[in-house]
Order: sequence, then C-alpha cells, then structure tokens
Amino acid sequence: MRDEHPQSGILGLMPLITPAPRDLPGPRQPFGNYKICLVCLGNICRSPMAEVVLRGELARAGLAGAVSVDSAGTGDWHVGERMFSPARAELARRGYDGSGHRARQIQPSWLAGYDLVVAMDRANLASLRRMAPGDYDAGRIRLLRSFDPAITDRDPYGGDVPDPYGGPPSGFEFALDLIADAARGLVAQVAALPGLAEHPRA
Repeated sequence: MRDEHPQSGILGLMPLITPAPRDLPGPRQPFGNYKICLVCLGNICRSPMAEVVLRGELARAGLAGAVSVDSAGTGDWHVGERMFSPARAELARRGYDGSGHRARQIQPSWLAGYDLVVAMDRANLASLRRMAPGDYDAGRIRLLRSFDPAITDRDPYGGDVPDPYGGPPSGFEFALDLIADAARGLVAQVAALPGLAEHPRA
C-alpha cells in the first residue's frame, strides 16, 4: 500500500500555492501549548519526518516548551505501524531519531483540538478541509510548503512535498530538504505569535 498521493498533477486540485499569510492563527486556548498537527495520507513518511524536523527547529528556536507537535494520516492503511524505514534512515543520516513513531489516522473530532493543521500536499489539504465542520476556520488548515519563504507560484510541485514512497533514497533526501525549508519558515511565524516566545505556555 502506498503511503501518499502522487506529488502533483491530480485533476481538480487547487492552483499553485504562494507563500502563507504572515500571521498564524492564534491559540484557541489562553493556556497550554500551541498545538500543531502535520498530516499526509498514511503517516509513515512525509508527515512523521516533518514532525521530527519541526520539533528540532522549535527546540533550536527555544520554543520546545511552548509548542506541541504531532502527526497523523488521512488514511487508515498503516495505523500502528512504524515510520517507513527509508524515511527513518534519512532522518538518522541528519541526526534525527524517528524510531518512536507509530502511525495514526486523524479524526474529524481532532481538528478542534489543534491551533494549526498542516498538510503535506494539496490532496490532503483538500481532504482536511472537507473533513472540517462548516463553521471551522479554514485558515487553521495550511499547506506545509506555503511556509517556505522562497516558494513561488511557479513551483514545479504545486506546493506539495513530493511523495518519496517506493522510490530511491534520493527521493527521501529531496522530500526532507523541502520539509526542512518549510519547517524553518513555520517556526519563524510561530516565534512571531504575540507573547509565545517570551512566555512559554507549557
């Protein structure tokens, strides 16, 4: 079973993505951590890699105590499984540990518990928006690479993190490069949330 949708070119998807708005949605609650969930289809490749990398970038920015990060998939094929081994290997090559991950499937009821839900590609972005109730703030569901400050509407992948599943190790390396660029941009926006860096919410 494949982990993810193909990288792009799926008919009916949204147009190419430009950089995210400069302001993140604020926290839902006055106390507790700012909560982020990263989402792909199977939760065994891209979203858990992004979870590990984003946690590392938050720690480097001094925000580990203020932000909670986890990940999930929109599909249920791999629930309970470990991260796909080539994804773990690429993380390990860069000094990260993905060994503790177990795949989960996101549920509609979970959306209200997150301040920000971040999709790895446009197909999962669309799935999450369909999953959300009618009164849900659509601005709380974003595309990961929209946080990369270098992205433009000419991006050859349409703003997606291409699916490395079933391909060579270089595909996981490339996906992780894109994830890392976007994670740094996301952390910069998190750091700009009023009061978050100065007063950790743990």
